[in-house]
Amino acid sequence: MHDQPTDHVPALDLVRAAAVNQAGIEPRAAVNYQRTREMTIDELLLENRVVFLIGEINHASAARVMMQMLYLENQKRGQDIQLYINSPGGAVDDTLAIYDTMQFISSEVATFCIGRAYSGGSVLLCAGQKGKRHILPHAKVMIHQPYGGVTGQTTDIQIQAEEIIKAKRTLNEIIARHTGQDVERVAADGERDRFFSAQEALEYGLVDEVAEFPAAKTGGSNDKSDS
Repeated sequence: MHDQPTDHVPALDLVRAAAVNQAGIEPRAAVNYQRTREMTIDELLLENRVVFLIGEINHASAARVMMQMLYLENQKRGQDIQLYINSPGGAVDDTLAIYDTMQFISSEVATFCIGRAYSGGSVLLCAGQKGKRHILPHAKVMIHQPYGGVTGQTTDIQIQAEEIIKAKRTLNEIIARHTGQDVERVAADGERDRFFSAQEALEYGLVDEVAEFPAAKTGGSNDKSDS
């Protein structure tokens, strides 16, 4: 597992480029900024293979993420896609649909946690390409067992309960596979809400790097031992 920090968050370059371009200033040539004047921020980010998952994971947000990934895969097969996550989690089925899409495409998916990656968001964060899973310093990750409101006739309740147990097992196995933890430990840790700071997420194997702020912004060294 890589533990070297990085101070570069690619999507921020694109947002800055859109701002300076609208002001009539020539942007840096490091990224593809073609047609910036006619493009929205969303279009500019997608043009540069950046996908955002913001908010609850549901049918609509999952469909958007999957369509964008499949579009980018079709445009330039095998080229990296950057997935930025700030999500409280959501529906298990929709989470697994995004997960399957990430594994299906040939493009490697680099993941970035900005703010939070809870529940299903943590599954997608750790499912990024090994070595390309990032978290910002004050972001948090949380794993837990899936929730499920069970109602109806006795037989229906039993069926739904069995499905929840299957979903729990599946999610635990995915997290274990991508973190290197034993599935038994993941299951035990997820019995209740288990929160991780950025550093704790790194140590657990949920991410590979903690992004650091540039020294110019912090007024000094990024060395955590100084704090």
